[in-house]
Amino acid sequence: MLSDKWIIDRTPTTRFPFYTRGNAADVLADPVSPLGWTFCWESGIVLGCRDGFVTFGVFDADDYGTPPETFGCFGGYFYNSLMQARLMGVRMPGASPEAIDAAYFDDRPDVPPYVPEPWHDSPRHAEKLAETQAYIMSAVIHQPVEDQHAIALEIRRNRPDLSKLSNEELVARARTMQPHLVAMFEQHAWASLGASFGPGGILAIAEGLGRAEDGVRMIGAVGNVDSANIATQLWDLSRLVRADASLTQLFDDSFASGTIDSVTAGSMLVKIAGSRFSSALQTFMIDHGGRAPNEWDPAAFSYESRPALAFIQIDRLRRQDDSADPHKAHQRNSAERERLYNEFMELLSGDPETSGAFAASYASSGVWQATRERCKSNNIAAIHEVRVCFDEIGRRMVASGHLGSTEQIYMLLESELDQYLGDPASFKAVLAERFVDHQALALLDPPYIIGMDVPPLSQWPRRDKASTETVKVGDVLKGVACSAGEYTGTARVILDPFDPSGLEAGDILVTLNTDPSWTPLFLASGAVVVNLGAVGSHASIVSRELGIPCVASVADATKKIPDGANITVNGSTGTITINSL
Repeated sequence: MLSDKWIIDRTPTTRFPFYTRGNAADVLADPVSPLGWTFCWESGIVLGCRDGFVTFGVFDADDYGTPPETFGCFGGYFYNSLMQARLMGVRMPGASPEAIDAAYFDDRPDVPPYVPEPWHDSPRHAEKLAETQAYIMSAVIHQPVEDQHAIALEIRRNRPDLSKLSNEELVARARTMQPHLVAMFEQHAWASLGASFGPGGILAIAEGLGRAEDGVRMIGAVGNVDSANIATQLWDLSRLVRADASLTQLFDDSFASGTIDSVTAGSMLVKIAGSRFSSALQTFMIDHGGRAPNEWDPAAFSYESRPALAFIQIDRLRRQDDSADPHKAHQRNSAERERLYNEFMELLSGDPETSGAFAASYASSGVWQATRERCKSNNIAAIHEVRVCFDEIGRRMVASGHLGSTEQIYMLLESELDQYLGDPASFKAVLAERFVDHQALALLDPPYIIGMDVPPLSQWPRRDKASTETVKVGDVLKGVACSAGEYTGTARVILDPFDPSGLEAGDILVTLNTDPSWTPLFLASGAVVVNLGAVGSHASIVSRELGIPCVASVADATKKIPDGANITVNGSTGTITINSL
């Protein structure tokens, strides 16, 4: 029976008292697995985040406790620390906690205001942050991230035959990924913080000129964004299907019932063996095979572990005509971005100081937004190598009768692994019970803000019992303007990127939040609306790359906006107008 506190939950501290789901729901969308949290996060990512904030100049290592309060986990749900981010706004010259909130977190009335404390001000950290800011604004390629990307690809290409490793060897191999996660997330902290500087400068100067909408346009279409490249590669695969009659027939036959299962996907892999399509699919799997919904948790399925996921999205994209081509969209949006930049530089030609700041912001924006997405790819690649090791152990334990399902291997804690390998039978009942509790957590609606008094899980509302008043014709919902432009179309509320049956070309995608697995659906959408998110969240970044309007942080949009309603999305003002129901 589910207790009032999950086995991996944190306890807030007085120094880090508030946590938010803002900019967190598109990292770990579902309750994280116990093994995923303890093995990949507590022993890797959490430590890397601490190191990143320290080397960036925001904190000293001893400002944190043990374990470091870089992130929160409550009810199994992932939370960002408000104080950790806000302190950069306090200590960074020219910044503020409020500006940090606007850049990273949703605009919600329940977010507690920043309360200063004596230890927050630190001239020493301000000096270090000024040096870091100068480096960020120099717009150089951040080489550590590129070096780590090469390492991630090498690890994937040199993966041994896991079926020939013992269970102990598989755990040992998974543990070799933990130091990579520490190092890779240290750089991800740098990239996540650095990616706000350039866009912040662009938006501030554009707003000062009365052209905020053009400012939003100029922080997109930067190119070489890994999360957008997922959709581009899947698009290219879909074009191979459209151009080949035999492939088209294979997809027609395989998807005759509307979708496919793992058996059908396996049959498709056999039938395409040796083809150009198969070679391109293998390249995609090496580049992005670890990506999928909830990809930061090794317990989640991925494109490589469930190839059916890739086939489902390729099938969706092959039905789109060439007007949705992301290559052409990037060319158009990149050209418009460059045109606006030149126009702004002309407008600012009489003000050398502002024009210099604008030029630096523009260049930095492109470099660090792409770097941030590459950091994600690197971390996900390491997590995926953990995944394939534990999936192999899980399959073996099912075959030997020690587990009810492969997924139950992720109900272990890292501290239990050695004992489990020695006596797996003794864990069968407890892992089955945890698995049931974990599924029950998925029915809870996590509070947007967690404070010192964490409500017991028995008091959390349930998703399946929540009720929200729907909108009326003429209502205007307000969110955050994340990708400029205005679009009118049919709203389609989609909650699963691999079951988008109601989404037709030109419809407006309305969903909770998105991660890279959603990106292919953006190619079929005229606009995007998400419950959660900010200017720097996934939905916003990809929408800007593809040049479609996006409004984020629209509270309960998926509940308020009826599926099939005609709505107007204004990504420049951050509004959703209900035209008809």
